[in-house]
Amino acid sequence: MPQTPPFSAMFDSSGYNRNLYQSAEDSCGGLYYHDNNLLSGSLEALIQHLVPNVDYYPDRTYIFTFLLSSRLFMHPYELMAKVCHLCVEHQRLNDPNSDKIRKIAPKILQLLTEWTETFPYDFRDERMMRNLKDLAHRIASGEETYRKNVQQMIQCLIRKLAALSQYEEVLAKISSTSTDRLTVIRTKPQSIQRDIITVCSDPYTLAQQLTHIELERLNYIGPEEFVQAFVQKDPLDNDKSCYSERKKTRNLEAYVEWFNRLSYLVATEICMPVKKKHRARMIEYFIDVARECFNIGNFNSLMAIISGMNMSPVSRLKKTWAKVKTAKFDVLEHQMDPSSNFCNYRTALRGAAQRSLTAHSSREKIVIPFFSLLIKDIYFLNEGCANRLPNGHVNFEKFWELAKQVSEFMTWKQVECPFERDRKILQYLLTVPVFSEDSLYLASYESEGPENHIEKDRWKSLRSSLLGRV
Repeated sequence: MPQTPPFSAMFDSSGYNRNLYQSAEDSCGGLYYHDNNLLSGSLEALIQHLVPNVDYYPDRTYIFTFLLSSRLFMHPYELMAKVCHLCVEHQRLNDPNSDKIRKIAPKILQLLTEWTETFPYDFRDERMMRNLKDLAHRIASGEETYRKNVQQMIQCLIRKLAALSQYEEVLAKISSTSTDRLTVIRTKPQSIQRDIITVCSDPYTLAQQLTHIELERLNYIGPEEFVQAFVQKDPLDNDKSCYSERKKTRNLEAYVEWFNRLSYLVATEICMPVKKKHRARMIEYFIDVARECFNIGNFNSLMAIISGMNMSPVSRLKKTWAKVKTAKFDVLEHQMDPSSNFCNYRTALRGAAQRSLTAHSSREKIVIPFFSLLIKDIYFLNEGCANRLPNGHVNFEKFWELAKQVSEFMTWKQVECPFERDRKILQYLLTVPVFSEDSLYLASYESEGPENHIEKDRWKSLRSSLLGRV
């Protein structure tokens, strides 16, 4: 079975260099190079450049970059249909006895393998799967070796899609059972409710369990979701409906929702205790969790915790914060300071990424970026450069940079979590009810009374609406 090399080896040069390839410039005109780097080309020429022939196979860098960016111009099904047509017509795959098929079949199989391994979610579309099986059948009609490889490729794809369906079912189940923590408090005496410290007293263990959740959710995000989140109609595509209408970004969105949930969970756990010393203890606990997240390289959980502690219902608890030793928290806030475009965080991220490249253990390989900033970076890259040049060519130089950023993420998301799973802690983190924003403010005012007329009016309104009290 053809094997796909690791992502970390893909983007180690400054651009897509044709010297890395068996030259195909003459056979697929319409491509423009500068200093041996592919800068642009017509869409048809780029599609032809994707399809192997007897003397040529595209480098994996090009395959990934084009499969990722092409959905800005067409549905993956349309690309697959064009690829199948070129393979069948140009390579004479309709003649199983041809010598040509014996030479070209392994290369086409390798291309299909890379597509199904890197962008498996494309094949949830029944038309994509049908085209894949049709082209694979033509290849497999040649020799027994090809039949085995094709079968292995399709079975691996089906397993990935089945795992995705199971993951989505779990997410849907968690979402359907979520309730406001205030509802639970009103129906269950607070004296018998658990908090995070009773479930996991060790902040280092909690940081490890958070890392489990982060890596699992990262793993299910497809690289195409970064592009599909920002897809707009191609100005040269007047007849077809915009692919953004059918965009699939559910796993990316679920990960952003997890960040928000963790922030609200932190704020809930801090605002819930009645006694000031218990709230202070909870703040110090989460500071220690956040520090360990930083040490692990889990920047997303780190930022979610800081965000939760900086929410207004928490930050206004001045008497509580007066009892907290904040020196460690100040250091963490400095590391994640948004000024100068998160300069301090980006330096720390580069350090973690470098550590990951030379890692001797699974723990040292962990790099979990602050996800919202990663999306923002990709968004501004997409918005800041045109997809098409004035001559109508596809701006491949832009998509090279886009693929470079996404491929780094692909390397990070494939790391296996080295920590032992604790089902009890994971269950709590994923399913325990959290306060809504209004409930957080109410709990905050109940703990430390309003300081001005605006807060006093809001407190009265919340007590009336949430508790039915005046």
